[in-house]
This record gives sequence, structure tokens and C-alpha cells, in this order.
Amino acid sequence: MPVHDWTRVEAGIFHDFHVAWLPEIRKALNGGLLPEGFYALAEQHAGRTITDVLTLHASPGYVEPLPLVPTTGGTAVAEAPPRVRRRESLELGMRARRRSLAIRHVSGHRLVALLEIVSPANKDRKQSVEDFAAKAADALDVGVHLVVVDLFPPGPFDPQGMHGAIRQRLAGSDEVYSMPAGEPLTLASYVAGPTVDIYVEQLAFGSLLPEMPLFLNSERYVSLPLESTYAAAYQGMPAFWRDVLEGKRPQGE
Repeated sequence: MPVHDWTRVEAGIFHDFHVAWLPEIRKALNGGLLPEGFYALAEQHAGRTITDVLTLHASPGYVEPLPLVPTTGGTAVAEAPPRVRRRESLELGMRARRRSLAIRHVSGHRLVALLEIVSPANKDRKQSVEDFAAKAADALDVGVHLVVVDLFPPGPFDPQGMHGAIRQRLAGSDEVYSMPAGEPLTLASYVAGPTVDIYVEQLAFGSLLPEMPLFLNSERYVSLPLESTYAAAYQGMPAFWRDVLEGKRPQGE
């Protein structure tokens, strides 16, 4: 299913889709994609009743530092590098080293990775963008891997997209991230470490969502089935709003 232009609908419509998409991804991960000892949970932010982030945990048998995943689980980067068009490595700048985010699950199980789906609220003002980028940098700084899915084009407060804002935060610089023309949507997978490895895909509206690597440790990953889970979540959208997103009904009608 091609990616829709979610700017055609109000923020609340995407929010409804957003909170349906995460459980589909969670179900796929816990349904056999993750190796034994790992599991995904929908995370609820303090003071909010709707989840908007998926967390990947390792059971108590996996203690810090996390052992390598058994060869039967996940994919080794050395054997099959993630198939993305862009890859780079960044040294963490001082601005990224805030250590202000306590990243531990209340159960004591080790937090391994985060999946964040960017919403309009994350881009609605400068402070929102800065908060999102700071949260991403803080997670990576304490060893938590990250995947960011940004299906909204750059706006006045994230002119290089959310990945551009995160990248600037990580590097501690104002270096501009160059986005390819006609591909304003960004998928980015970040591998935590003193040097952050980043795997990036840029998309146009109407593109199919590729699989993205969700890292279990610096050497092994599983592939997130973004397209199939997106399609499953989209089936539950009200017909009226599907028509708007598919151009069968004018915006604002």
C-alpha cells in the first residue's frame, strides 16, 4: 500500500491511525520476528492515555552489557547489511550528551530500542522539535537504539525534517541535512554507541514503505515490516477519511 499524504487530513485523523499502526507492529514483532528473550511493548507517556511509542526490551536473562543475539535470531549486519540507500556515522557532539532521560522500564527488564512515529504535534512549534530531537539523542547516549518514522514533510520548525533536527542534535552542529528532491518523508534507524551509525531511507508520497532495521545490539537487527502493518492499520480507517486520503473526496469537505 502506498504512503498517503497525511497533510490532507487534520492532526487528529493521523493520530487515530498512528495508535492503530503501533499495535500492528507490536503484534508482528511479538509474533515471531523477535528472537527469544526480546519483546515489544506499547509505551504510555506520563499524563497521556494514548500510546505513541513502541519499546523493545530484553528479558532478565540478558544483562548489561547485552550479549550478542544467538545466530538463530535476528540478522547479522556483517552478513546482510540493511538495504537502505543512505548510511552514515556520526560522532556524538557535546550537545547530545545531556543524560537527562532515565531510560529504564519499571519491570527492571532492559530497554533495548525505541520506535517513534512522528506526529504533527511533534512538529507544531520549535520547542516540540527540539524536545523530540533531545529525547532521541538522550536515548542513543545511554545505549538505546532508535527507529524514527516521519511521514510528514519538513515544516517551518524542522526544515530538514525530523531526522535533520536529530542529526544536528547528535553532531552538536548546525550542519544542514540534504534531502533529495521530491522525497520529503524520512525513515531512519540509529545504532547507539560512541559513534552512531544511521541507516536512512527517503520517500515520496505514494511510495511503498521499505523494511527498516530495528537493532537488538550493534551487530544484529530485525527488519520492521512497515508496509504490511501500515496496510493492516489503514483498513480500520473510516471510509470517509480513506476517500480524502486517496483523493476521492476534496479536503475540508
